[in-house]
Amino acid sequence: MKLIFAGTPVFAQLALQALHEAGHEIALVLSRPDKPAQRGQKLLASPVKQWAQAHGIEVWQPRTLRDPEVTQRLQGVGCQAMVVAAYGLLLPPDVLAVPPLGCLNIHASLLPRWRGAAPIQRAVQASDAQTGITIMQMDVGLDTGPIRLVRPMPIGRDETSGSVHDRLAVLGARAIVEAISLLEADRLPMAAQPADGITHAGKIVKADALIDWSRPAQAIVDQLRAFDPAPGCVAELARLPGTALKLWRARVVEPTPQVMPQVEAQVGTVEPGTVIGMHEGALRVACGGPDQAGAVDLLELQRAGGRRLPATEFVAGFPIGAGDRLQSPAATVPPPAHG
Repeated sequence: MKLIFAGTPVFAQLALQALHEAGHEIALVLSRPDKPAQRGQKLLASPVKQWAQAHGIEVWQPRTLRDPEVTQRLQGVGCQAMVVAAYGLLLPPDVLAVPPLGCLNIHASLLPRWRGAAPIQRAVQASDAQTGITIMQMDVGLDTGPIRLVRPMPIGRDETSGSVHDRLAVLGARAIVEAISLLEADRLPMAAQPADGITHAGKIVKADALIDWSRPAQAIVDQLRAFDPAPGCVAELARLPGTALKLWRARVVEPTPQVMPQVEAQVGTVEPGTVIGMHEGALRVACGGPDQAGAVDLLELQRAGGRRLPATEFVAGFPIGAGDRLQSPAATVPPPAHG
């Protein structure tokens, strides 16, 4: 089938590669304009652009799709369908109407759950046990179009958004090849999205990096999982304001009979975010409100300019002990660079 492909990051690049290897004609690739990256701020082409150019496929990077000339150029391609994956621009009605068979989107959730910009992170943050890929017929709404194909996938209890992303990217590539094959044969089903179960996956903002230590332990652990590898979660020591730390892996301190009397005795007398001490290679921190006091074990931390380190190694170089308190850094304090 003759296709136009629109996408930008690695998630989309794997889908483009799979379609090409399946024998479909990729007549044109759309990708976001190159962006400054890394310390030198040199312009860096997207993974989709790099792969397409390496395989002799024409790439176009319009800054907007609302120019009438964009629609004219796309019409001139003569494609049968358009595939969209993590492109980064909304498709206006004129563009949606270009392909005779419409525009298919590879969405990284089980719609209608987690419509929007950050479905993977929000699913992990919500402690969802399952996610998946939805191939959706695009309309003018935000992820509101009819469902064409669904492929579910479990989320492991210790998985981060990074590992879920990587598995979904592979699943999405397989799913779109299957969907296009069915579309060619006029056997791809179409069903309206259910009215129940709609949730919205808002884009990631700076506030997502801040930890509210009065929340339950599982919510804090899920927050760290959700924003690993980016943007990460940040904190600072109350006694050293301005020294931003990144917190990565953590686990819930399970309420076993052997553990909880000790934890409850300590947590009940300290403010949430207070360090209880080192326990079995982890930095134990009190959390939860008065009615849900608990603790999390921080397993991996990072200082600005440093590497992600196991808690024991981190504390050896940056002493943190019982009675120290972690808090959200001031808004003016930049988080350490991701490493």
